[in-house]
This record gives sequence, C-alpha cells and structure tokens, in this order.
Amino acid sequence: MTKVERAAARRGGKRSGPPEPEFVQLLTPEGERVSHPDYSVDFTDDELRGLYRDLVTVRKLDAEATALQRQGELGIWASLLGQEAAQVGSGRALRKQDMAFPTYREHGVLYCRNIDPIMPLGLFRGVDQGGWDPVAHRFNMYTIVIGAQTLHATGYAMGIVKDGKVGDDDETSEAVIAYFGDGATSQGDVNEAFIFGSVYNAPIVFFCQNNQYAISEPLERQTRIPLYQRAAGFGFPGIRVDGNDVLATYAVTRAALDNARHGQGPTLVEAYTYRMGAHTTSDDPTRYRVASEVEAWQAKDPIVRMRKLLEKQGLADEAFFAAVDEQAKVEAVALRERVLSMPDPDPATMFDHVYPNGSPLIDKQRAEFESYHASFEGSH
Repeated sequence: MTKVERAAARRGGKRSGPPEPEFVQLLTPEGERVSHPDYSVDFTDDELRGLYRDLVTVRKLDAEATALQRQGELGIWASLLGQEAAQVGSGRALRKQDMAFPTYREHGVLYCRNIDPIMPLGLFRGVDQGGWDPVAHRFNMYTIVIGAQTLHATGYAMGIVKDGKVGDDDETSEAVIAYFGDGATSQGDVNEAFIFGSVYNAPIVFFCQNNQYAISEPLERQTRIPLYQRAAGFGFPGIRVDGNDVLATYAVTRAALDNARHGQGPTLVEAYTYRMGAHTTSDDPTRYRVASEVEAWQAKDPIVRMRKLLEKQGLADEAFFAAVDEQAKVEAVALRERVLSMPDPDPATMFDHVYPNGSPLIDKQRAEFESYHASFEGSH
C-alpha cells in the first residue's frame, strides 16, 4: 500500500471526499445547457466561440510556461491547468473600471485584462517584478504571500466607497475582485478581509478557487463546512459555482460584481474546481493524491465541455477547432522565443524605483553597490 493509499484508508478508505456538491451550473460536463432559477447568460454565437478560444489559448500559454520552467528557463511556475473556466469566466465578467487583485496563479484573468502574457514570465524568470501597470490594466501585481492580496483588495474597495464610486450602473461605479485559493481561507489575512469588507460594506467579490488542495493538504483538513457557507458568519452572502463551467462562473461573478457596484456589499464566490497539475513546479502531487481522482476530474474538463456545446449547437466545425489550436500554438511559440531573448537586468537597476522621487540614502547605497561590483572587473 502506498503512502497516499494508507492516508486515504485512515480517512475512511478513499480520498474521493464528500459527494458531489450542489452548485450553480449552466453547462454540464456533457456539453448540455441547463437552466438555473437565479442565474443565466445571453451570449451570442461569436461570444461563445470567443470563450472557447480564451480557454484553449490560456491553457496552451500555461503549458508553455511549465515547459520553460522544466527546461530551466523559469525559476518556478504556478500552473492553472484545470482552472481555466474559473479564471476566464470571472475575468470576462469584469467591467473595464473594475479592479482585480490576483494571487500568483491568475494567468487566465491576466489574459482577459489584455495584459501581455509575457509579463508574469519575467517575474518568474527573475528579470523584473512583473512589469505591467496595475492602474492602466485594472489588475494588481501578483501577490506571493498567501492571502495578503485580500486585505489590499478590501482596502481598495473601502476607498471606492469613500470616493463615492458606488450606487450607479455606469462607468462611475466600480467593484473589486480578490482571488485566492481554498488553502488561503485558513489564513488570518483572508478572515480579516472578510471582517473589514463586511463591516464597511465594501464593494468587493471574494473569489475563492477551491481546487481541492492547499498545496498538499486536502480540503477536508481545511474546513468542516463548505467554504461558501463561511460567508454567513461574516454577514454577507456566499455561493458555490461549478468552477469548470465557464458560463456559470461568468453569470455568478457578474451578478456578484453588480451587487457590489450597487452598494450591496461583499459576496464570497466559491468556484468548485480542481488543480490538475502540481501546486507549483517544485511540487509532486503524486505523493498525496491518487490517479483515479485526477481521472474523475478529467471527465469534467472545462475545455472539453465547451467544445461539446459548440458541436451540439452547430456553432463550430473541425476547421474552427483546428484554427484555434494552431493560433494558440503560434502564440505559445512566440511567447517562448520572447522569454529566451529576455536580457538579464543590470543588478543596479534594483534601486531605480524604490522611491518615486529618489532618496539620498538609496543613492548612497547604489553608489556603494556599483563600486563593489566594479571591484570584480577583470578578475576570475
């Protein structure tokens, strides 16, 4: 018996966990559209094809980044494999004036915010700190510290209230979305953000991607109740959505953002999904989960179900799918070439943006640093 099997036996004989949960779903794994009394979407045929294109492209770019890390071109990478629908659905639900606060895994949301996909790769290659303008793209920098971004997001949302940018349905009203994983719900930062968001009625959506594992710890070691039910204890609504259903994720996130924008306060959205790969490229998931569990979730693949929908409704043919795949490959190859051509930065540039208007102390430190490095010139 393997280590994983022994651990499963101690928990009652299997790792499959609780029965399939109830959640908002608009698209089944078989590609069938289903209705829900409270949530719906009204996409055009072109928009449905666009969502499929987003899902495929995001997965391909993510796979290319994983390959680059395995080949020593990135220091580390946090894959989103399996979570594409949760990210594309929520990312496309954002209005242009809304602000997003990501973890280090929201590559799909970043893509939906029209940020060059090379930007996070510069961070993980170690040549910059991210590089995009958070204000221009309405997408904050990646946050490595687990859960810290929820406090940043809540403070930002509280500022929106003070600026009077809530209550209307136009571009003057804003909402905030904070992304985090199921493991982060055990962090004090996240719970403090819930408290402040609730008490100050902040226009924020707490978007939890429950991918079933906090690195190597399964969900049942993180909580005794469904995560979305925690919201009730803080005084705001929570809802669980099928995180592998891009349509339902869009509908639920859009509604939560609209409520926040109209002054109705926070919502906790639990996107019930699965991390198909490793937590990061330094992780080995085979040490703590069994292959049958992964296979069961593969049957719920977000891209496969979207393709089935397009096929069933006659909205796409093989030529379309082949063209999407080919374009995604072209973008991935271009991304690889750009990463490999990234120049190593001058070490002294670390001092460039410490303060917006400079500092005598930083200038002194920079001079000492450059002098120290110059002392090695010509040596072996």
